[in-house]
Amino acid sequence: MKALTWHGKHDIRCESVPDPQIEEGRDAIIKVTACAICGSDLHLYNGIMPDMHSGDIMGHETMGEVVEVGKDNKKLKVGDRVVVPFTISCGECFFCKRGFFSGCERSNPDPSKAKKLWGSSPAGLFGYTHLLGGYSGGQAEYLRVPYADVGPIKVPEGLTDEQVLFLSDIFPTGYMAADFCNIQPGDTIAIWGCGPVGQMAIKSAFILGAERVIAIDTVPERLALAERSGAITLDYMDKDIYDRIMELTNGRGADACIDAVGTESDPSASWDARLDRIKVATFMGTDRPHVLRQAIHCCRNFGTVSIVGVYGGFLDKIPMGSAINRGLTFKMAQTPVQHYLPILMDRIQNGEIDPSFIITHTGSLEDGPDLYKTFLEKKDGCIKVVLKP
Repeated sequence: MKALTWHGKHDIRCESVPDPQIEEGRDAIIKVTACAICGSDLHLYNGIMPDMHSGDIMGHETMGEVVEVGKDNKKLKVGDRVVVPFTISCGECFFCKRGFFSGCERSNPDPSKAKKLWGSSPAGLFGYTHLLGGYSGGQAEYLRVPYADVGPIKVPEGLTDEQVLFLSDIFPTGYMAADFCNIQPGDTIAIWGCGPVGQMAIKSAFILGAERVIAIDTVPERLALAERSGAITLDYMDKDIYDRIMELTNGRGADACIDAVGTESDPSASWDARLDRIKVATFMGTDRPHVLRQAIHCCRNFGTVSIVGVYGGFLDKIPMGSAINRGLTFKMAQTPVQHYLPILMDRIQNGEIDPSFIITHTGSLEDGPDLYKTFLEKKDGCIKVVLKP
């Protein structure tokens, strides 16, 4: 089959690789009908996440048609159309039984590497380093899905691939970001990053009852899309973000702040962002947490900081004094996608949201390497790429 494979920094190739096979009784094989390039994939593309191996298949936003099921899988049948969560979860362990599917204790076959870095291992993920299981990703013609009687959700008749594909990751992640904020009537939510997850967080914050959403970015197309969703937009290259948020909230700060950027914040945004970039380049740091620092300072006393941007290691100069003395609550996670899937599928079916609004570029797997570059460089108004194998 054809697949997009990783061969080093900025080196993604469309190659022929072996077809996946059923390995365990609960597996399924799907023929991929649509997949997407995620902002998290760019961390791999930029070579900043450890333990990628040459030839690893990329991608964790995937859907398709079931073409084979294992002998113990009683949930799926050949011909079912499904969306596959990026989190691989057994459904039976301590965390899965409590709805914390992204903390699954069984799905990472070699948790020792993750334990050395993070203390414990989260769930295995599709196409996202050997720290998290080394699973083949879904930017391919076919995908093996472990524990397929727990993860995939069947797609109801009448919904297009484009409407439901993002249930695999960015819609649940953006929704969770807003859900973490415990939104009350009248609340103002500030969101850093108007990429795909940020756009879903904007929509979700309004769905959950926010009165105002302040969206922060510098890319014109992203800001324009956020405005169309009803957000107040701030360009961090034009305005002092802290001052503007204080002006908009009568000096109090936002009720909750969402970091939808994570480890690769723009080094031109401020002096501390430039310093972060220097530290990473000289191996004196692992991440660039400028956005998180700013979100902490811009959050009102006893507000919430919701973190869904990916961080990989150890963060420098985080203003914990501000957070502690002002009573902030931090909420963060890799999204337990399975927990949110039924709720969000209902919202799509009911017409509350059509996630396809985010798509700007489509292509084939052969187009994938060029579209990775387009997405990274934000060329041609690129916000979200969908590939059709």
